[in-house]
Amino acid sequence: MYTTRVTRHVAAPPHAVYRALTDPQAVAAWRVPAGMTARVHTFDAREGGAFRISLTYDDPAGAGKSGGRTDTYQGHFARLVPGALVVEVVAFETGDDALRPTMTLTTTLTAADGGTQVEVRHEGVPDAIAPEDNEQGSRMALDNLARLVEGREPAAPE
Repeated sequence: MYTTRVTRHVAAPPHAVYRALTDPQAVAAWRVPAGMTARVHTFDAREGGAFRISLTYDDPAGAGKSGGRTDTYQGHFARLVPGALVVEVVAFETGDDALRPTMTLTTTLTAADGGTQVEVRHEGVPDAIAPEDNEQGSRMALDNLARLVEGREPAAPE
């Protein structure tokens, strides 16, 4: 298992970024790499609250970690500090033991340069997931987050 860390400056205040991290419709709009579609099944944004999210490859040849073309993960919010911190404990729903370990995803928000410095740290990432794939997916998601909170992309439909 390993740890990755990705950062990005977002031209929006920390409270706006935090809101996008804790709103299920916003999460469906930004926390999805290119070539995939997100579906939020469960989302209770409070400490201890559970979530379950599926990411499905648009390409019929895409191979999901949970079967078919889908990566489904579930977990809970371990810590929430409004405008500053979101800590999630997550695991893939899969029959593959190499992909099953629990990961901790920590998103830290720091006011900086008229916006927010967003740092995403994945701890306990299974070795079966290539670090470059994890980092690329995180960068894509942060780019989507920036577009959303900077008002350059509409939120997901209700």
